Amino acid sequence: MRIDVLGGGPAGLYLSILMKRVDPRHEIRVFERNPPDATFGWGVVFSEETLGALRDADLESYVEITETFATWDTIEIHYSGRTIRSRGHAFSAISRKSLLAILQRRARELGVELHFEAEIDDPAPLAGADLLVGADGVNSTVRPWRAEAFGPTIEPYPSRFVWFGTDLVFDAFTFAFRQTEHGMFQAHAYPFDATTSTFIVECNEQTWRRAGLEGLSEEENIAFCQRLFADELRGHRLLSNRSVWLSFLSVKNESWHDGNVVLLGDAVHTAHFSIGSGTKLAMEDSVALANAFVRHGDAIEAALAEYEMARQPVVERFQEAARESARYFENVARYAGFHPMQFAFNLLTRSGRISYTNLMLRDPYFTRQLDSWFAGNADGRVSGLAAIAPPPIFARLRLPGLELPNRVAQAPRREAATDGVPERDGHDRLVDAARSGGGLVLSGVVAVAPDGRVTPRTPGLYADAQAEAWSNVVADVHEAGARIAVQLGHAGRRGSVRPREQGIDLPLRQGGWPLMSASALPYTAASQVPREMTADDMAAGREAFATAAARAAACGFDALLVHLGHGYLLHSFLSPLSNRREDDYGGPLANRMRFPLEVFDAVRDAWPRERLLGASVSATDWSRRGSDVDEAVTLARALHERGCGLVHVVAGQAVPESRPDYRRGFLTPFSDRIRSDAGVATLVGGYMTTADELNTVVGAGRADLCILDTPELGLVTGVEPEVRR
Repeated sequence: MRIDVLGGGPAGLYLSILMKRVDPRHEIRVFERNPPDATFGWGVVFSEETLGALRDADLESYVEITETFATWDTIEIHYSGRTIRSRGHAFSAISRKSLLAILQRRARELGVELHFEAEIDDPAPLAGADLLVGADGVNSTVRPWRAEAFGPTIEPYPSRFVWFGTDLVFDAFTFAFRQTEHGMFQAHAYPFDATTSTFIVECNEQTWRRAGLEGLSEEENIAFCQRLFADELRGHRLLSNRSVWLSFLSVKNESWHDGNVVLLGDAVHTAHFSIGSGTKLAMEDSVALANAFVRHGDAIEAALAEYEMARQPVVERFQEAARESARYFENVARYAGFHPMQFAFNLLTRSGRISYTNLMLRDPYFTRQLDSWFAGNADGRVSGLAAIAPPPIFARLRLPGLELPNRVAQAPRREAATDGVPERDGHDRLVDAARSGGGLVLSGVVAVAPDGRVTPRTPGLYADAQAEAWSNVVADVHEAGARIAVQLGHAGRRGSVRPREQGIDLPLRQGGWPLMSASALPYTAASQVPREMTADDMAAGREAFATAAARAAACGFDALLVHLGHGYLLHSFLSPLSNRREDDYGGPLANRMRFPLEVFDAVRDAWPRERLLGASVSATDWSRRGSDVDEAVTLARALHERGCGLVHVVAGQAVPESRPDYRRGFLTPFSDRIRSDAGVATLVGGYMTTADELNTVVGAGRADLCILDTPELGLVTGVEPEVRR
């Protein structure tokens, strides 16, 4: 084949090498807009996994690359006057200029034509090649040429960075954080040869503007950053290579090939530099594309289709991890109050690629230190240390009005009920959950009134017989060694439907009851139209919640959560999708929060002050024009000011057509945001099934208490399990 490659960076050069190895008869030309010795940036980092792929793909270039490596196994974190070190991370790095020189020599050796200072603004004349490869980076000319087919999305990240080198050779991958009057700055630094290290300085947009950094020259940038990180640089200087403040561009494409034209590397995808995967991903693209031609020969369409199908999901996972990492650095100031030990663990686990157990295998000393600090902090030791300490989820938890022996919660699915009274099956599920070892058992939604039931099987707390049954449940849970919290709620417009095993939100054929909601909007097209609540309805609603709270207290519940999510009555006021009122209870968020906060106040007055009072808060409606996490933070802050000691983070279902993002730990980012910004303890679920996941979330300070999703007990995770659309 005749193969033309636009872009002489690592992706284009490495592909040309590998395609020559596939078949030496291929005629390959590489066109690069820059001179052969030009490079922008400093060092390139590789993981052990990537090195294994490079070794298998082309041993000759692998040997030459690895002979020039700088290697280290330590991450060092400078924060709040402390230095925390974590080992066992196995990094390798090389100068970008050296890497390009090696790949250029290898390509020439195999007979690849290299054309430098070849600016090609229009790829069309090269379309006659059997294969045209766009490996020409973020500012690709191939991608916009076929934009309709590729479907690109290019968005700047909301942060600024400047990429320097330094003549200080670090002995670890170093993160340094500096709090200033303008905001938080952070540096990412790592060695890549015997004399030089990369040194990246980053901050969010607001900090960058407040510091007056817009329009600074290279010399002024160097002077500012050298002063800022003087302690870390230890008298050494920063080096510039067209080093100006930039915004990182996120590049994604719906399709990676069109006919005989294919994209790879930064031309088709980018991943934020904070996880060091840009060049790694680009060269792995080259390996995957070359391997596809090994299997399919000159069947170009089949090879390109296989390449895209194999690589796109892998890259998307890396991009998501990189986005999580970037969000961490964009908002790192919210963790400014963390103890250095927890701050370090939060940083190390920011992208989801490293977990508690993974870190325990890499650096058991670090996790022992974390466990020791966490247990000491939980027990109120002045030193914050404990001699022998369990993992974070087994540390005690003290909440306002409730002390738990560990950080594990369990929440069986809705307890079956007859006339609102829990049946034996529901009773046993709660007791089984208590016996499984969690510190807290969380009931399903318990109706505060007959018309507040979701289905005829929804348990309630509006009659004496119900209170008696719940008293027995509470006593048996306590005997099993756990504490129990009740969630009080009112179904609102989602009520009067069949049991979930018969279908989702299907109205009862007979025996239904009238519904009410914030506005007269049915939940689904088939649902009953609720009446818009009047002042009298609201007064009755407040009274129903307060009366149920008093009954719950008499039953002996250890904690009470007012349910403000899942499209139920109180959520219907909070969400602009279901609240169309034109009075003081509709419109802006302050008005939409009014009735839910009045209900919370009524419950607070009826609930014993010495017991925990919390709320289940919807973090997002997952729908255009719906509530989002910013509004959830505002609500959580208002609840906290009223005595809310725990926010149970839930999400979605304000409307049936919401578009949820269900995956492992999907609620954790919302919990992290609410906990940090509202300053309130959080309980979170979200398909977490292992102790490792829970230890990571709790240890990193993203939640105080986690729901362990245990399928054999039928446990829920923050969404209604039957409504996972």
